[in-house]
Amino acid sequence: MESLARTLMLGGIALFLIGGGIYLAVKFGIPLGRLPGDIRIEGENGSFYFPITSSILVSVVLTIVVNLIVRLWRK
Repeated sequence: MESLARTLMLGGIALFLIGGGIYLAVKFGIPLGRLPGDIRIEGENGSFYFPITSSILVSVVLTIVVNLIVRLWRK
């Protein structure tokens, strides 16, 4: 039961940090979701949106951050 509680707390902290990062991105004017390369198709009956460039950018940033944390943790 203790491991479940620890996992839930770490998940909550991760969600808090992700939310804070999104909040700061909006505050500093980083246009996540509106970058060149994000696919947006709007028609008469509906629309389709796929933020591929934003997804790649977030993936690269998270990869760098996680690698830095792992390297600092092992020292």
